[in-house]
Amino acid sequence: MNRHILLNLGIAIASVVLVVPAISSAAPQYAARSTGDVVQLEDANNQTVISILPSVGDITFSMKVRGQEILRWPYASVEDFKARPGLSGIPFVGPWANRLDEQAFYANGRKYAFDMNLGNVRGAIPIHGFLTTNDQWQVVEIKADANSAWITSKLEFFRQPQWMKQFPFAHTVEITHRLQDGILQVQTRITNMSAEAMPVAIGFHPYFKLTDSSREEWTISVGARKRWILLPTNIPSGETEPIENFFPNPQAAALKDYNLDDVFSDLVRDEQGRAHFVLKGKQQQLDVMIGPNWPAVVMWSPNPNGTGRGSNGPANPARPDPNFIAFEPMAGITNAMNLAQKGLYPELQSIPPGGEWEASFWLKPSGF
Repeated sequence: MNRHILLNLGIAIASVVLVVPAISSAAPQYAARSTGDVVQLEDANNQTVISILPSVGDITFSMKVRGQEILRWPYASVEDFKARPGLSGIPFVGPWANRLDEQAFYANGRKYAFDMNLGNVRGAIPIHGFLTTNDQWQVVEIKADANSAWITSKLEFFRQPQWMKQFPFAHTVEITHRLQDGILQVQTRITNMSAEAMPVAIGFHPYFKLTDSSREEWTISVGARKRWILLPTNIPSGETEPIENFFPNPQAAALKDYNLDDVFSDLVRDEQGRAHFVLKGKQQQLDVMIGPNWPAVVMWSPNPNGTGRGSNGPANPARPDPNFIAFEPMAGITNAMNLAQKGLYPELQSIPPGGEWEASFWLKPSGF
C-alpha cells in the first residue's frame, strides 16, 4: 500500500474519539431493608435512618438524623425492649387513646362494659387501650424507589377474640411509615368491617427529644386555639379556655415553665390542612405536622421539679430522663367516646359500615 495512503489512514484513525457512556456509581437515595425483627428506612441524602419493630406494636423506636437520635427509647437493645416492652419511640395506641372515665365506653347510644377478668384492660381509669406492644402486626410491604422508602403493616383486629370482647367492632388497621426528603410520614387507615358505625378514638404517643440542649432550654410552638380544663382525674370537664390563657406566647413557650399532661384542640391549620407543633433547641428543631383527621393533641412533658403550669402531677423520681416531650396526635380528645355520650363533645368521629378512615402526621427535623 502506498506510503502516503498509510500515513493518511493513521491520521484518520488517530483523530477518532471513542465516546463511552458514563456509568453512574452513585448509590440510590432511598433504601428499605429488614434485618431480623427490625425494618430500617434510609434517606442517604438527608442522612436519616428510621428503625421500626413490627413484631412489638409496629413501634418506630429510632429516628436518627446525621447520627443524632430524636426519639426517646430507654432500652439498651432490641432484645431488652422485647423482654419488657413499654411506651417509647412512636407507639400506636388503640382501640382508644388516653383515659376513660369508667371501665366502659359508649358507642351509638349503647354502653359497652369491659370484662376486667380478661386482664388486657386495667385500672379504675383505663388508659391507652391494649394494642401498644402487641405481636400481631403483619408486614404487607417493605420497599424503596427513587422517591421514598416505606413499610406498610396491617393489624387484623377482628381475628382476636379477647380484643373483640372488649371492643366489639370488627376492623383492620393499616399503618404506612414513609421516609421522603428527610421527613417521616405516619399514615393510618382503618377499615370498619362491622354492621354498625365504629367510633374512632385512637392516637399515637410519640416521645421526642433534641440532642443539642436539655429540656430546660427548649421552647415549643403550639398550633392550637383551645385548652381543655381537666378534672383531678385528668379527664376533660367539658370546659375549655383560649390557648393564650395557658401559653401567653404560644409560638415560643419556655418548656421549663410547664409541667404538661394537657389536651388541646381547635388546631391552627396551614393551607395544606396541617397543624404545627414545634420543638426548638439551640439549633435543632422538630416540626410535628398534624393532618386534618387528627383534631386534638395531648402534650405530655413532666417537669422534673414537679413545678410549672399544667395538669401533670408531682415529679416521678423513677423516671430517669426528663428530656422529652410527647406531641400526641389524637382522633378525639381524652375520653371522647364517653364525653360524646354525655353531650360534651360533639366532634367524635366514626366510620360507617364498610367505610374507611385515614389520617397522617409528619415529622420534619432541621438544624441537625
